[in-house]
Amino acid sequence: MFQQGEVDQFELLEEKIESLIRYVGTIRKEKEELAEKTRSQEEKISALTSEVERLRQSKEKAKQRIVSLLEKMEPLGV
Repeated sequence: MFQQGEVDQFELLEEKIESLIRYVGTIRKEKEELAEKTRSQEEKISALTSEVERLRQSKEKAKQRIVSLLEKMEPLGV
């Protein structure tokens, strides 16, 4: 049947395959965690992009109001 050397080879192969299976499981878990972190960061980026745009619009409105007030003050010589 099998000689001791062949049995040892099969055991070694089995250990390596089991180790590889654990490694693949670990990598898959890490991939899922990184995908979740990526989704979270993309949501934050989207929220911050919206906030920046809102602030730009607010700044532009304030600038327009200041210009309007300055124009109203011109006739007064102030």
